[in-house]
Parts: sequence; structure tokens; C-alpha cells
Amino acid sequence: MPYESELEAARQASRRAAEAAMRYWRTGIEADAKSDESPVTAADRECERLIVQDLCAQFPEDGVLGEEGADKPSATGRRWIIDPIDGTRDFMRGNRAWCNLIALEDNGEVVVGVTTFPAVDETYWAVRGGGAFRNGTRIRVSSIKDPSKAVLCVNSFNGIQQTPFANKLMEWMRGFWSVRSMGGAVDATLVAAGHAEAWIEVTAKPWDLAVWKILTEEAGGRFFNFDGGNSIYGGNCVTCVPALETLMRRFVAG
Repeated sequence: MPYESELEAARQASRRAAEAAMRYWRTGIEADAKSDESPVTAADRECERLIVQDLCAQFPEDGVLGEEGADKPSATGRRWIIDPIDGTRDFMRGNRAWCNLIALEDNGEVVVGVTTFPAVDETYWAVRGGGAFRNGTRIRVSSIKDPSKAVLCVNSFNGIQQTPFANKLMEWMRGFWSVRSMGGAVDATLVAAGHAEAWIEVTAKPWDLAVWKILTEEAGGRFFNFDGGNSIYGGNCVTCVPALETLMRRFVAG
């Protein structure tokens, strides 16, 4: 399988970082505020250091981009994109909706993605052309085609006003069977694993999106930005089942 060694390295780094994060999670966490007012903890910094250390030891010529400041140029056209704790607010409050995110970008394409949710002992991964998996079992998006039978997930309701569809969201959501907002990472996995049919992420960085792009696509779903693009650098995203792609694209375009 292509990228087999990279996938295994990412899984090992993810597990190691998960163990480190759990030690903090069990004993209590204090946070500092970053320049954008989002929280960062000692656990975020240590987990990023551990992940970077592990990956650079095996792939020293690859580049690195991490949420907490890791930034290393690439000599290979490849770059590891890392979020050591996605859902720091959840992590701080003691709920289980947090994870780490590790993706490999090869010449602009995400080819490997791994995420571990330590508090629920779940690991998801995907390799370009190799499918998507949860704890070793293959996952696929659902076959639901009718919005009235579909689950819609929307993250960051407190940021909706900046979107082109803000004024029509509440009425539009009435057409779905159910609406959930459990945090971007959880929402994304629900779609990829067939438990929900669409996810709207209002604002995000590349380290927030890289894993979900490949996991969703390898599970048979669609990933796109509000402007119609297909980039982890687009600042937002939608993931959905193929049958709802046209509906979702029209809506988020405003």
C-alpha cells in the first residue's frame, strides 16, 4: 500500500500524543490565551512537540506545519500538518469531544490522515486510494438521499453571522430530520462513518481540515469550501454524502 510507512508513523505518533494528553486531562488543565483569544495549554504544546519529534525522526526531509507554532520547510514536497489537540475548549472542560490530527500533504494533496480521540479510545485513519477506517474497521458515508431523513451537523453557531447564508440558516435547517452541533471533530467523523449526512464548518485552519478531507473522501463523501473550491486552505468547509452535494453547495454559496 502506498504511504504504508507514513501511515504507521502517524498512527504511532498519534497514540503517543494521546497518552500524553490523557495524563493532563485526568489531572486538570490551565490555559493561556493566544493572540486570537483561543486557549492553549501545556498539553497542546507538549503533544505537538512529541508528534513533530516522532515524525521528523523518521522523515527528516519532510516539512512540518503545526497549530502551536511548528514550522519547518520541506525538502521533499511533503509536509506534515498537525493539530496536537483539536477541541482545546472541550479538553479543558473535561468532556470527550477532542482529538489530535495528523495529516501528510504531498505536493499539495492530502494523502494520509490520522486522528485519535483518546477519551473514547477511537482512532480513525485514511490513505489516498486505500479507504477510511475506525479502529481497523472500514467506514463509509451513508446512502441517505433525502434531507428529511438526514442528519445535519453545524459547527460554530457563534460565527454564523459572518457567512453568506446566515439569515436563512434557521429556516433551511427545518428541512432536515435532525440537526446536531457536537464540535467539528465529532461532527466530521459522524459524516465519514455514516451516522450523519452533512457537516458545515464555518471557520477553520488547514490543520483543522486536512484529516477530515481525506477521511471523508476515502469514506465516499464530498469535501468542498463555501466558494466551491476543494482546499484545506479555504477557511471553511462542507462534508456530505454525494446525494446532498448539490443542495449543500447551493446553500453555502449564499
